[in-house]
Amino acid sequence: MAKNKFSDGPGPSQRQLRVGELIRRTLSEVLQRGDIHDPDLNRLSVSVGEVRTSPDLKIATAYVMPLGGQGQDQVVELLARNKNELRRAIGKVTNLKYTPDLRFRLDETFDQMDETRRLFDQDTVRRDLEE
Repeated sequence: MAKNKFSDGPGPSQRQLRVGELIRRTLSEVLQRGDIHDPDLNRLSVSVGEVRTSPDLKIATAYVMPLGGQGQDQVVELLARNKNELRRAIGKVTNLKYTPDLRFRLDETFDQMDETRRLFDQDTVRRDLEE
């Protein structure tokens, strides 16, 4: 198969992006409806920011954050504990040939945005941008 001549680097393929977004939406809906039989997990509101898939689509890493930011470690632990049930729920909804193994990580993009804003608010950076 020929390489994609429109790709500029080793980024994710269109298929990886499409499958990741499908899993993200489905995972968000499952968590929102409370379809999982874990009362501890159902009590929490979890935001799924992004899902990245491996090139062979066998592993999906979901970047999650609890709403409000409290209990971050607990959320990752609860999701990991219920990953088989979540995987089964995703498999029922999606038409994927193979439902990927789920991994969960904390979504740190909000912290990175705060740091970027802080840097742009510095006087030295402002002065450099005006020049």
